[in-house]
Amino acid sequence: MNHKTTNIEEIAKAIFIINRHAKTALNPRELYTIKKDAITKLLKNNDAQKIGLHFSDRPKLSRQHSTLLVKVGNYYFHIPPNKQDFKEVEHLGNVDKNYRNPKTQMSLSQAKRIVCAYLGIPVPNENKRCSTYYTPSSLGNWNQSYFKNKRKR
Repeated sequence: MNHKTTNIEEIAKAIFIINRHAKTALNPRELYTIKKDAITKLLKNNDAQKIGLHFSDRPKLSRQHSTLLVKVGNYYFHIPPNKQDFKEVEHLGNVDKNYRNPKTQMSLSQAKRIVCAYLGIPVPNENKRCSTYYTPSSLGNWNQSYFKNKRKR
């Protein structure tokens, strides 16, 4: 296996991790954008191939729409199709559950580093916002102050 193939497999694995985290994220837009940009670049470089169109499992506003199935290395992903895809790519009907991705383990931060390096963009930093109003926990401490006041009397 040459270096380019290995690199594409690492990118595919990283995209898979980003996609998996995006499905459960509170604000998945950034992760889905990274995924879509990476797959689009892979398609332009002929490192990924379009397999076909599937009907979405989750129709928007009760309206059926299609997603484009793309193969990157040993992984399959769905991305929004463009108008050209409807003319060039075969529609496969409902989602085929036979397209399964291999089990993968990688941290989200490592996946972001790999994909962002491939895209040539800086890794988006996690803005961990803490509340400006902080109340320290008093669990387990309220009894102590109560007993201290009782003993002094």
